[in-house]
Amino acid sequence: MRKLIRGAVAACLALPLFLASSPSAQAAPDPLTATSGFYVDPNSSPAAWAAANPGDGRASAIRNSIANVPAARWFGSWSGDIGSATGSFAGAAESANKLPILVAYNIYGRDACGGQSSGGAASPSEYARWIGAFAGGIGSRPAVVVLEPDSLGDYGCMSQDKINERQNMIINALSQFQSKAPNAWVYLDAGNPGWADASTMAEHLDAAGLSRARGFALNVSNYFTTSQNASYAGSINQALRQRHGYSKPFVVDTSRNGNGSNGAWCNPAGRKIGTPTKEGGDGAEMLLWIKTPGESDGDCGVGSGSTAGQFLPEVAYKMIYGY
Repeated sequence: MRKLIRGAVAACLALPLFLASSPSAQAAPDPLTATSGFYVDPNSSPAAWAAANPGDGRASAIRNSIANVPAARWFGSWSGDIGSATGSFAGAAESANKLPILVAYNIYGRDACGGQSSGGAASPSEYARWIGAFAGGIGSRPAVVVLEPDSLGDYGCMSQDKINERQNMIINALSQFQSKAPNAWVYLDAGNPGWADASTMAEHLDAAGLSRARGFALNVSNYFTTSQNASYAGSINQALRQRHGYSKPFVVDTSRNGNGSNGAWCNPAGRKIGTPTKEGGDGAEMLLWIKTPGESDGDCGVGSGSTAGQFLPEVAYKMIYGY
C-alpha cells in the first residue's frame, strides 16, 4: 500500500475534536457500550499460521503477542460473496458479544497512484453493488468499519473526472452504510501525517462525504506515532471547523507504530507492534490494529519477494521485539 513520505511534519497542537458535528452524521448508538469488547478473529493470518506451525519456535510469541490481539479483517475481491463474508464475520462477533473491526478495500481504481495493492472492483457500478452488499451483511449489528484505505491520500496521478468519480463512490458507500448498517461506525481513511498536508486532507475528506461518517482513520498500514497522528488530526479538524463548520472523532492504527516511522512505508526494518486495540488514547476515539502485523505491504523492504497481504512469520516475530 502506498504511504508516500513527503518531508517532516511540523508539530502542531491538537485542538478539541468533538465540539461540533454535522447534522447528517451517523446517529448510531455507541457500539463499545453495546458489546463486551473488541472481537479477536480466530481465523486471522497469524492465528492460522501459529495453529499450522505449533513446533516453530516463533509460534508462541506470534500467537500471544499478535494473534490474540483484536484486529481488523480486510475484505476485498478475495472474500467471495461479500454479503455472506461480512455477515459471517459480524455474526461470529455478535455471538461472542464482541465488536468486530472490518476494512472495506475494493474501490474501483484502488491504489491507483501506488500500485502495490492495485486492483479493486471492475467499475464504479460494480463497486456500488459490492459495498451495498458489504453493508447489508453487517445489517443491524454493531461494528467498526474503516472505509477504503489509500483512497483519499494521493490524487497526483488522477484527472479531475477520476477524482470526482472516486469521491462519489465513497459518498454512495456512506449512504449504503447509513441505510443498511445503521449501527456501524464508519471511518474514512485519511492517510497519515507524512502523506497529504492536513489542510488538503480536510478538503479531500469533506468532498468525499465525511459529514455522513462517524469520523476518520489515520496511520492505516503505517508507522507514525500515536501522538504524531493526534496532532495531525487536530490540524485536520481545525481546517474542517474553519471551512465547513464541523469536526470529527478519529481512530489511529497502532498495529505497527511502536518504534515510530523511519521515513519508509513499504516493509521497513526495525518497526515494532504498538498499543493493542483499545478505546481511547491521545485524543483518539479508539486505537485499533487495522493492519495485521506481519502481513506484507508488497514486494519491498524486508518483505522482498512477497505480495501485499501475505503473512511473513519472520517479519511478525521481529516486529514483536522491534528489530
